[in-house]
Amino acid sequence: MAGAGAPTPCVFCEIARNSASTPLLHSDDKVVAFQDIKPSAFRHYLVIPVDHISTVKDLQRREEDYSLVSHMLNVGQTLLRRDAPQSCQYRFGFHQPPLNSVDHLHLHCLALPFIPRWKHLKYLSLGPLGGFIEAEKLLKKIKPLSPIVS
Repeated sequence: MAGAGAPTPCVFCEIARNSASTPLLHSDDKVVAFQDIKPSAFRHYLVIPVDHISTVKDLQRREEDYSLVSHMLNVGQTLLRRDAPQSCQYRFGFHQPPLNSVDHLHLHCLALPFIPRWKHLKYLSLGPLGGFIEAEKLLKKIKPLSPIVS
């Protein structure tokens, strides 16, 4: 039995380190991808970094963060093109605190339609209140500033 002060293990860190319980769709040194256990769409995958990053709020305007999110998006797009080529619409994005369900950065990769249709409500942007942020919008937000060349 864990002590009262023991940190709760991160379920996504466990998947990234030991995928015995979760079949992986993709795995490399930076990210792993797997099916969402409660899918909201025709195909619903999650792409997570191997290293623990809590939420999008922990990402900064740094090359390594930009590169990681770009790689996550590329992996998600590749998987959905392979597994759901007939889908007419895809969505890629992140829930922002306090609306994220797991405190480990995870990219939702959705091949629409939403199933059931009301599930689209979970993937709405709430502007300054947070909600869902599209991956492309997050990339613009964390893109490193170009150095000023004189």
